[in-house]
Amino acid sequence: MIRTLVVDDDFRVSGIHCSYVSRVEGFEVVGQAPNVAEALEAVRTLHPELLLLDVFLPDGSGLDVLRQLTGDAGGARPDAIMITADRDITSVRTAMKLGAVGYLVKPFGSAALAERLTAYRELQHRVNALGPQAETDQADVDALFSAARPTALPPVPAKGHSAPTLALVHEAIRTARRDLSAAEAAELTGVSRATAQRYLSYLVREGLVRLELRYGATGRPEHRYRRVS
Repeated sequence: MIRTLVVDDDFRVSGIHCSYVSRVEGFEVVGQAPNVAEALEAVRTLHPELLLLDVFLPDGSGLDVLRQLTGDAGGARPDAIMITADRDITSVRTAMKLGAVGYLVKPFGSAALAERLTAYRELQHRVNALGPQAETDQADVDALFSAARPTALPPVPAKGHSAPTLALVHEAIRTARRDLSAAEAAELTGVSRATAQRYLSYLVREGLVRLELRYGATGRPEHRYRRVS
């Protein structure tokens, strides 16, 4: 489980973000902090691996949290995804320079955050699979940088397609360790097989999912679906 600390001065927004995180497999919320001082203390006592970090805080900025943690010699700094209403390009560039692994502009829904978290989890899985002493080739490096960036879903799905359902089906394919049939995708997401098939076909047309045909001894080939690397 990826230990996650939510830093936001609005307790209602913080609670919503905690709820979003709890729905994503592989993550657990270990605490909440409303300001810079409590965020720094929570990092030292709770040892989170990931921060969901607002920029606007009552006693400073989330960027100040990153600066202080970067300069802190005591232990490894957690990764951070900025979750903020700050659209200023200077803040975005500063966050990048300070090593933030993502920047999500408020307001956003659970699907958008799930995409960022899923991409982050995939990156951790790939790094762990390589091992601490591994030497990487260009293919490994490309795969790591690709995993760090979520594949963007169409901002406006085609008529008759729900954005949350589209994100749900896409996440099932993204996180699967193998190719899936429409029936298997339906079981994972809780939708009907027909609905899963319709959304998978749409994702294939958009270039976000790859269709593979599995030929058996007799009959029509089975349609299998796999994430686009």
